[in-house]
Amino acid sequence: YKRCAIIRPPRDGGIRYRGLTQEQVKILPVDYEIEYICRGSRIIVGPKVRKCLHNGTWTDMNQISRCLLVCPRSWMSLENGRVALLPPGQPVEGTVLHYNCHAGFLLEGFNISHCTKLGKWDSPKPFCFYRKPDRQTESKKKLYIGALFPMSGGWPGGQACLPAAQMALDLVNNRTDILPDYELELIHYDSMCDPGEATKLLYDLLYTEPIKIVLMPGCSSVSTLVAEAARMWNLIVFSYGSSSPALSNRQRFPTFFRTHPSATLHNPTRVRLFQKWGWTKIATIQQTTEVFTSTLDDLEERVKEAGIEISVRQSFLTDPAVAVKNLKRQDARIIVGLFYETEARKVFCEVFKEKLYGKKYVWFLIGWYADNWFKIKDPAINCTVENMTEAVEGHVTTEIVMLNPETVRGASNLTSQEFLAQLMSRLGGKNPEETGGFQEAPLAYDAVWALALALNRTVAPLRAKGWALEDFNYNNKEITAEIYRALNTSSFEGVSGHVVFDAQGSRMAWTLIEQLQGGSYKKIGYYDSTKGNLSWYGNDKWIGLGPPADQTKVIEEFRYLSQKLFVSVSVFAGLGILLGIVCLSFNIYNSSVRYIQNSQPYLNNMTAVGCVLALAAVFPLGIDGLHIQRSQFPVVCQFRLWLLGLGFSLAYGSMFTKIWWVHTVFTKKDEKKEKRKHLEPWKLYATVAVLLAIDVLSLLIWQIMDPLHITVEKFTKEAPKEDLDVLIQPLLEHCSSEKMNTWLGVVYGYKGLLLLLGIFLAYETKSISTEKINDHRAVGMAIYNVAVLCMITAPVTMILSSQQDASFAFASLAIIFSVYITLVVLFVPKIRRLITRGEWQSEQQDTLKTGSSTNNNDEEKSRQLERENRELQKIIQEKEERVTELRNQLAQRQALRSRRRPSVPNQNQNHSVPSSHAEPPSYSPATDKQSLPPSFSNSSDLYQGEGKLSRNNCHNSRLPLLYK
Repeated sequence: YKRCAIIRPPRDGGIRYRGLTQEQVKILPVDYEIEYICRGSRIIVGPKVRKCLHNGTWTDMNQISRCLLVCPRSWMSLENGRVALLPPGQPVEGTVLHYNCHAGFLLEGFNISHCTKLGKWDSPKPFCFYRKPDRQTESKKKLYIGALFPMSGGWPGGQACLPAAQMALDLVNNRTDILPDYELELIHYDSMCDPGEATKLLYDLLYTEPIKIVLMPGCSSVSTLVAEAARMWNLIVFSYGSSSPALSNRQRFPTFFRTHPSATLHNPTRVRLFQKWGWTKIATIQQTTEVFTSTLDDLEERVKEAGIEISVRQSFLTDPAVAVKNLKRQDARIIVGLFYETEARKVFCEVFKEKLYGKKYVWFLIGWYADNWFKIKDPAINCTVENMTEAVEGHVTTEIVMLNPETVRGASNLTSQEFLAQLMSRLGGKNPEETGGFQEAPLAYDAVWALALALNRTVAPLRAKGWALEDFNYNNKEITAEIYRALNTSSFEGVSGHVVFDAQGSRMAWTLIEQLQGGSYKKIGYYDSTKGNLSWYGNDKWIGLGPPADQTKVIEEFRYLSQKLFVSVSVFAGLGILLGIVCLSFNIYNSSVRYIQNSQPYLNNMTAVGCVLALAAVFPLGIDGLHIQRSQFPVVCQFRLWLLGLGFSLAYGSMFTKIWWVHTVFTKKDEKKEKRKHLEPWKLYATVAVLLAIDVLSLLIWQIMDPLHITVEKFTKEAPKEDLDVLIQPLLEHCSSEKMNTWLGVVYGYKGLLLLLGIFLAYETKSISTEKINDHRAVGMAIYNVAVLCMITAPVTMILSSQQDASFAFASLAIIFSVYITLVVLFVPKIRRLITRGEWQSEQQDTLKTGSSTNNNDEEKSRQLERENRELQKIIQEKEERVTELRNQLAQRQALRSRRRPSVPNQNQNHSVPSSHAEPPSYSPATDKQSLPPSFSNSSDLYQGEGKLSRNNCHNSRLPLLYK
């Protein structure tokens, strides 16, 4: 784990290190906690305790801890009045108090007080005193407005909107021509822009006296809650700060009005700009929130009516990295971004990383960000200010005009600039950029005026019906209906511009169009959506020569087969066809020769024809859109299929038939073999016909049910080497059908089984020889090669289908090699034999020279006799060795006897005969000869010994002694 470095304490404060001495406080371990302490009477504002994390950082480093002085709490209470604290919490530097007196009391002093860094309030504490009503005031009746001003929270718009509303109330109540018999009074609370808190406050407003005639919520989430519930109390809801498009729903919010235009009001301006610059294709990226989703849905409908396409629609919750990458990948050029300011910094940091800016891109953003939003340092991003400035340059913003740009006095008799001056006075000189809702303050001001004017218009109609405004209660629908009609037809000039409402109760207003030029926003036009008028200044600037194209220009470019490859392969195919024709002619011309007849020449003719057809299929395989028109391409597809299919069936089918017949005849039992020895050619031809018919039938069914047609495959777009705003779209034409894979699976499966079966039969019959089909071994060799090449080529060509050169080369060369091997193996040996030996030879001469016509049974018998002869030779050799051994023993015995009879040595010498001629008694040659096996009786014909003691030196009379 990492350790945490020491951090600096806040100003006017220190850090308490628990359990460590000063020497040990150098590098702090993980999970160690430090505590901030302040000097004197100051208190900590922000995190008081920080903890060391595993990554070497401290907790809550995005929140600043400060030691601030506390202002007196006595200013936080007001007798006979209310005090609003902003922000909620301790009254420290920067805290603002808003004072308001109850009905019948007047405020003496400033209505706002700020806590300074010295721990003191910048104005004396005000007080509320009872105002004795004069005759005019005493005669006026009170009309109460229940308001929810968000003084804190996600949008603290009440900080400026509340003073603006109070300004309007003061002016209205002082006017004698507007509600002369009534006085409007504002009862307000801080909703903190939180629907939960607003629910509690709404309950207090409705169930505590006095009765409120109108409700005025602020932000969209609170307005949604209030407007949906208000119809149950027959209350008009008038909002000054809600922009959610969801509120433009009369069925759900029947009594809702707002002076803040809907966020969808940007969309007519955007569509008008798209049309001005000639764009028909845009992209969008949005933060996943209800307000932006509704805005985008409305934009989608408007651009569709204008004939503009949203090609890419991306969204994100917190991290926009993936969404921005998708925009880049899908070539988005004109991009509408809908997100809050903090997310905008994240988006454009990713835009800088992906280079999604410059002369090819235009971004449309919301215009209510701070002017320097992209220069604010944000710890959530890792881009510098320079990076951000470069990425946002040239983007266009649309912003609702909330302050009338013209010097016109409206219903309040104030110009927009006079209104701002009085508002600044009420804010006590506070910096507008640090005051929440300052931009929306004119809308709150005009909201009070619109309400006052509408109530004023209802007085006469109600009096005619016997009603009055003070008679309003939560069950009185008639008064609510009159107020609704008056508001719905409102039209007057306010400080925010012309105030008018559409059918959904939303404000119709002008839109300001700005462009970021050189790091600052420049006004380039206005758009009045009520009249459709575009006021254009003509000072828009672009990084390129003008507005960029809405998409990369795509140039379609077909990929064609290499002509050098096609010509080269065609030459080999043509030579192969010539070779096939030569072999076919040779076979037909010599069909009467016995050697050719024994090879089944008609089947060989079919093989040659099939090879020629297969080679002919190479030419349509190489024909593409470069040679023919698109309408003629299906015909070429049919030629490819039929030539290759029929060629394979004829060539391979005839060879398969041969090898199948040989296997059938010579692997059966003897009795069945004898019956099948006589070859019937019509059966072979019928087999080939069946295989051919299966192919023809399957191809016909395929082409009738799902004919081949041309399809175009699109590849990834390619950028040219030149710096042009174009892309090349490679295209490739294919022959295909709706269920191409299914048909290919059926055909490949059937052919594959035939190939495997052919390999098996060729292996089984490799050692068989027959005179009926004398070339079956050559056929087997051809089947081996064809099967292997086909099984390799079929899957490889499917994989390489997107590479026209490789696919054509692999398929065509496989066909050529298969055909060449088949023709050479089957026909070249026959041609060579007939050339070298002469095709005019008689059958008897051919048989004597080659021995190829010898009967198979005679050959078997001859081999059997040879084996028996070798066995007999071995037996005779063994017996002769035994004879030699016995002869030696006999000579030794005779020598021993002669030494024992010395008296008659001469006699023995005279009458002694060689042991090879001695005959033992009781020996009968005839009998002995009959007792020998037949093979021994004529062994002299089988074996002639050349040793010293051969069988010729042994008298027949001595054989019985040898075999005892």
